[in-house]
Amino acid sequence: MSADLSNPESFSASIEGCIGVFHVATPVDFELKEPEEVVTKRSIDGALGILKACLGSKTVKRVVYTSSASAVTSSGIEEQVMDESSWSDVDSLRASKPFGWSYAVSKTLTEKAVLEFGEQNGLDVVTLIPTFVFGPFICPNLPGSVQASLSFAFGM
Repeated sequence: MSADLSNPESFSASIEGCIGVFHVATPVDFELKEPEEVVTKRSIDGALGILKACLGSKTVKRVVYTSSASAVTSSGIEEQVMDESSWSDVDSLRASKPFGWSYAVSKTLTEKAVLEFGEQNGLDVVTLIPTFVFGPFICPNLPGSVQASLSFAFGM
């Protein structure tokens, strides 16, 4: 089966009969080829479309949304432990535009939308925030998380 994040209805067949769904994909544009608003809208619309398909299936009991450390690391909070109140400051990111700011805004706003949708619709949605994603990849370019990890390890 194939599905397209730009067409959330395309996930219905894949979700049908499932009791759990892991949402692990998101648009990534570290080169800023598209405006942040476009990437963010695509991410939110895609995630909410998948959640709607989960509701429509009548079988999904839990959705795990994989967020990003980007959703909490630009919060201005200097604590070791962060929780659901430790969001990245979207306005500050948009104003200062550090590397990866568009991605951080998108992940922050999408995670908020996903959690709100789950709460409003009685769907059990949990989020997971890994710090970096490691491992093999199938895309033709080096993923940003792998590049950032290598820069920490090798000073690149």
